[in-house]
Amino acid sequence: MSEPIVLIEKWGEIATVTLNRPDALNALSAGLREGLATAFEELATDEGTRVVILTGAGRAFCAGVDLKELGKRGATGYGSSGTTIELDPVRAMAKLPQPVIGAINGFAVTGGFELALACDLLIASTEARFSDTHARVGILPGWGLSQRLCRAIGIYRAKELSLTGNYLDAARAYEWGLVSRVVEPGDLLPTCNELAGDMISCDPRTLQSYKQVIDDGFSVAFGDALALEGRASREHARSVRAEDVEQRRTHIQERGRKQSENG
Repeated sequence: MSEPIVLIEKWGEIATVTLNRPDALNALSAGLREGLATAFEELATDEGTRVVILTGAGRAFCAGVDLKELGKRGATGYGSSGTTIELDPVRAMAKLPQPVIGAINGFAVTGGFELALACDLLIASTEARFSDTHARVGILPGWGLSQRLCRAIGIYRAKELSLTGNYLDAARAYEWGLVSRVVEPGDLLPTCNELAGDMISCDPRTLQSYKQVIDDGFSVAFGDALALEGRASREHARSVRAEDVEQRRTHIQERGRKQSENG
């Protein structure tokens, strides 16, 4: 019996989602897109999962939409404007209340690049490579790459990548601010799990609310974003109890002392 094309492993409050078509460089077939969307929809309502890690099996994170399949079916239905939710993993990811850490283990190309950009933060292996080949294939992105990439690394660098299709290696991706860290391949998942553990140590409801207010504010003008933050802060503050703050203060002080001793 063959393995599923989407693997979900849960360790405590961390769920690791793995694209599992290594022989096809985890190319996004219709089946894989549907499997990912379904996995994200299920995790969105899983109160036992606090953080999600997304990665790929083998030497690629994701080589993009399956071009063999696209060559047979055409581009109709690719992208968020003409597809059902079952085939749109990025839209399903956007509905996850939990933070998503992208563990970029290898090639993240075109649609795979879009999946990476939909994560909340990216940790890259030294083997990671990013590329946007939409213009070379002859299609336009439909999962947000044209807008997210320029906001992440600047419009001119984004145009350099998207209008050439050239590769961006892990070191340059870090230099340009696309990824938070670059680590050796064997350290990739341990590093992501460590970060996930740091997130889990935060107040659960505040963690999700903070992610949401950052995302909501990022999509509007700066003045509107400040007003949005103010409304969210006031609403959240109504449910905060003094005794909870005092308990967390003690925990924060203890954690700070440990980090200082280990630093």
